[in-house]
Amino acid sequence: MVIVHIKHKDESQFLFETTLKTSVENLATSIVAVYNGRLKINRVSSEIEELASHGTLFPPEILGLTEEQVEEMKLTDPWGEKCIPSGGFVFEKDPIGRRNGKRPKNSLQEVLRKAVQDAKEMVSKKLVLQEKCLTMKTVQEAINILKGAVTIVYPMKLPPHDTIRMEFENIEDLSGTQASLDIIDPTTAQLWFCGKEMYRDGGKTVGDYVGKIENCKVIMKISKRGEGAPGREPIMSEDQRKEMMMYAYRRQEELKKLEHDEDDNYLNSEWADGGSLKKTFHGLNNISWRP
Repeated sequence: MVIVHIKHKDESQFLFETTLKTSVENLATSIVAVYNGRLKINRVSSEIEELASHGTLFPPEILGLTEEQVEEMKLTDPWGEKCIPSGGFVFEKDPIGRRNGKRPKNSLQEVLRKAVQDAKEMVSKKLVLQEKCLTMKTVQEAINILKGAVTIVYPMKLPPHDTIRMEFENIEDLSGTQASLDIIDPTTAQLWFCGKEMYRDGGKTVGDYVGKIENCKVIMKISKRGEGAPGREPIMSEDQRKEMMMYAYRRQEELKKLEHDEDDNYLNSEWADGGSLKKTFHGLNNISWRP
């Protein structure tokens, strides 16, 4: 099996397992699915943390309005009355005015936050250091954990306009947001190996670029169409660079001390004695005159 270390803009993302016979087209599609799945988990996790703290999302017609404007226009939040956390709620006003403030009680609040923590750990970038590969199955399991926690707290389902529910149903609209810029289109994504693009057409396989050794670990970079070739991997790691700089600094300090050192005590050393060889032959070394 070939272990691929996926990077995006020189930042480690995850490890992915493949074979030399896998086509570049299939590899790119699978990698992008995992990459975008991790982004979805992070988006949903962020919203669930807000859900645990401030309740469900206001309807689109209320979002962005002040309380005075809502009262003046006589707008209501009918879903806020229907979607009450199981076990009741505690009111905690949302400082940015996106959610209705009816947050779950502490026990169920912990259910949501525990699910977020578990899901993030399942797709964490730290898996690279642990040398664990990430698969689409793991990504889907993390999403199911989040979905299950939300169902426990809100068995009647969230409002149809809530971004969490839309994410779970894959009907989210990310246009005009930063999240839309992070997502990579699976049909136009580019893979790079050793500074060269891995072409998806023509039936090219992983082995055409990596070589014939099946059991190996390589670094590939993923990018959007039009971003250009990513930077090459540095010759040495950041830790190696710091270690080399520290060695050079210590060596420089040692040379400075030697340059200013005028002590001649070394002349009394055994190695500086010109007659030490003669004394050795005559057995005159280490002689003590004490009785």
